[in-house]
Amino acid sequence: MGMGVSVREAIAKRAAEEIKDGMVVNLGIGIPTLVANYISPNVNVMFHAENGVLGTGPSPLKGEEDANLCNAGGIPITVAPGASYFDSTLAFGIIRRGLLDVTILGAFEVSESGDLANWIVPGKIVSGMGGAVDLAQKAKKVIVLMNHTDKHGNPKIVQKCTLPLTAEKCVNLIITDMAVIEVTEQGLSLIEVKDPYTVEDVINATGAELHVPDHVK
Repeated sequence: MGMGVSVREAIAKRAAEEIKDGMVVNLGIGIPTLVANYISPNVNVMFHAENGVLGTGPSPLKGEEDANLCNAGGIPITVAPGASYFDSTLAFGIIRRGLLDVTILGAFEVSESGDLANWIVPGKIVSGMGGAVDLAQKAKKVIVLMNHTDKHGNPKIVQKCTLPLTAEKCVNLIITDMAVIEVTEQGLSLIEVKDPYTVEDVINATGAELHVPDHVK
């Protein structure tokens, strides 16, 4: 089942709450690109793009796009005061040195141990895995934004990924259209349930054991 614009924006808005002042953050393709639109004006953050920009800003207004400014996915961007430009070698050097505080990615599947599968569905044509492997392995915190289930209603949060892995045990937080789930050493822990869903709805839509604490927001 497809995800409406309002749902995508709600997920991005919740993810923006995880961004703290002074962070360096990379946003993946899809819903993650929307996160920059919901950062509080009081939060000073530098968004990083693999094609060589540090300091990207919110999406430009329609008709105000600059053909020379885009992120790694080719999506038009703006830049914040103090932004810098460099080649992709330096961009990946920043990633591989572990200098990113957070990376926010989309996913096809996430396992109960935090394994990530987000770059290919067998039999489908893709341009390549891009920087996802480096981002997932090297960022200090990895947040995944996605539908809780696929278009057939099957869980995307599973005991073990069936799709080719991007990286093992890398995901820290999962934000979906139904819930916010933390990946811990003890397994998956339910933090928040989104209206109009219930805890039971989330459990039934999750293909792995889910720990439910006494208090769930």
